[in-house]
Amino acid sequence: MRYWFPYPLLSLSLLMLWLLINQSVSPGHIALGTMLGVVFAWIMVNLQPDKTRLKNFGRIAVLAGHVAVDVLRSNIAVMTVILRAGRRPANSGFVAIDISLRDENALALLACILTATPGTAWLEFDRQTGVLLIHVLDLENGAVWSDLIKRRYETPLKEIFE
Repeated sequence: MRYWFPYPLLSLSLLMLWLLINQSVSPGHIALGTMLGVVFAWIMVNLQPDKTRLKNFGRIAVLAGHVAVDVLRSNIAVMTVILRAGRRPANSGFVAIDISLRDENALALLACILTATPGTAWLEFDRQTGVLLIHVLDLENGAVWSDLIKRRYETPLKEIFE
């Protein structure tokens, strides 16, 4: 059975997502969603992702809370930048941050967090030097951003993944 369904949870999740997107549980959508789930699971087998073992489950909830609060704060900050655009333009800029994360899944999650937070964008990560380059919409102090990302995101991700 494992041969036909290499990632059963992925296949099931993709089927559920397909049914939610189409807002239908007709037999045709169930068959098509099942077929897509199995095909995409086989594609994942060919990609051969690294197996990740989560180490500190308590930090996951803390990290999720930090991300939720930071997304809310960033939404408010971006709104104020937009509303005050006529009086004072945004001071956008780039910040280079030394990151010591090496786990690919932790780096991918950090990229998702930074990209999902309004006002920031993950631009580049150099694996050899460990330097992450991000863009910030309203940059006042790059050291504050570097400290925030290292303290609020990198440290918990290291505890969870490494």
